Amino acid sequence: MIILGIESTAHTFGVAILDDNKVLSNEKDSYTTETGGMIPTKTADHHVEICDIVLKQALKKANKKINEVDLIAFSQGPGIGHCLRIGAIFARSLSLLLNKPLIGVNHCIAHLEIGRLEGAKNPILLYASGANTQIIAYDGGKYRIFGETLDTGVGNFLDSFGRDIGLGFPAGPGIDKLAEKGKKYIQLPYSVKGMDVSFAGMHTFLRNKVIGKQKVEDICYSVQETAFAMLLEVAERAMAHCDKKELVLGGGVACNTRLKEMSKIMCKERGAKCFIPENQYLVDNAAMIGLTGYLMYKAGNETPIKNSEIRSYERTDDVVVNWRN
Repeated sequence: MIILGIESTAHTFGVAILDDNKVLSNEKDSYTTETGGMIPTKTADHHVEICDIVLKQALKKANKKINEVDLIAFSQGPGIGHCLRIGAIFARSLSLLLNKPLIGVNHCIAHLEIGRLEGAKNPILLYASGANTQIIAYDGGKYRIFGETLDTGVGNFLDSFGRDIGLGFPAGPGIDKLAEKGKKYIQLPYSVKGMDVSFAGMHTFLRNKVIGKQKVEDICYSVQETAFAMLLEVAERAMAHCDKKELVLGGGVACNTRLKEMSKIMCKERGAKCFIPENQYLVDNAAMIGLTGYLMYKAGNETPIKNSEIRSYERTDDVVVNWRN
């Protein structure tokens, strides 16, 4: 079966072509800025301008023609409404034009499924992206959230902090590079509340007490050490609570070199396995949408056009997972 996956939850518009669970192409184009953050309307305009270009690139790389596609999968939510609508309209149009089945995919769940493709069988997922920060595991027919952010996602926190020190969007890669040169650890608020985390207090403290008073490299180093320690504390606690021996990283923040390193250290100390997909599968991408759509379709799922509305606020644990034993 040839699957066409479409991703458009935020700043990235992606198209992937899969042959069952084999990824043939995984193309994308992302909205970026030199300074400032992401403006939803401008991001949606970007998606409109490049959607057909990315589709052609994906088909060419996969050596497939559009009429060979058997299934259209798209990110139905959660995400930014302006951006989700472009992907949904694109997917519906292709479904109607080609007379092929359509399936809406939960973006967060797709991050976990692409991690399972790496070999993980029953993992805890540390999902760290812009808007989302969650600790997820499968239990009782759903992907359950065992912990999450109480305010902003870790990626949005890093982007906001990045703007404060003059970086553009996304700020994560720049912070990562600056942190490599940091040598001094600055004590920052460490906010773990049960199984949940909070970043608002750290951001306020940085603005009022730290930025402009310490070397930017040391600030970036300290931000990463503190924020990632918080994430791995709750991830490790979830592994202990659920008696799981596997950790999967997902989300764009998981591309960070220090988070990867800390995750491997934690898993090694627990005698657990750490699965980290390639960066192209960590960031928002259409391959994970296509793969999850394929698994869902094989289990008998399909999304009629009338039910293909975007679901900007759909939670991970809202979805009944009937494609797993």
